[in-house]
Amino acid sequence: MADNARAKRLADLIREVVAEKLHRGIKDPRLGTQVTVTDTRVTGDLREATVFYTVYGDEEDRKAAAAGLESAKGVLRSAVGSAAGIKHTPSLTFVADALPENAKTIDEALARARAADEEVRKASSGASYAGEADPYRKPGESALEGGDGGDGEDESA
Repeated sequence: MADNARAKRLADLIREVVAEKLHRGIKDPRLGTQVTVTDTRVTGDLREATVFYTVYGDEEDRKAAAAGLESAKGVLRSAVGSAAGIKHTPSLTFVADALPENAKTIDEALARARAADEEVRKASSGASYAGEADPYRKPGESALEGGDGGDGEDESA
């Protein structure tokens, strides 16, 4: 079994080789500049590699890119094998990365929070404090102004 550093190096090499081959080596119109390789993970035994990718476009472009990657899997694995120079070339599995959808969800949540903050700011623009503007006692104020002296004891006794 390989160590984690070797698996990490192989994953980085696979990511670079697959990205380069997609952009310059494969003449499939379904692939090309609209497919971006985001991450690659290799199992500990270096037999399987998962390549995560994103596609710029709509759902039809994503389906076409998935089909294009599946058809180019052999060519890409061959390129990885010649670049890696290892005994067994890992089998490649392509998985659409959920990163754009997650980023979109976060952006929408931030936009809702900004809108709520703006509503609160507008509502509080003409508001005033419920009590005094400064509820704290100052060092020059006497404690007797508040009523019974503030000590809680009865002075008639």
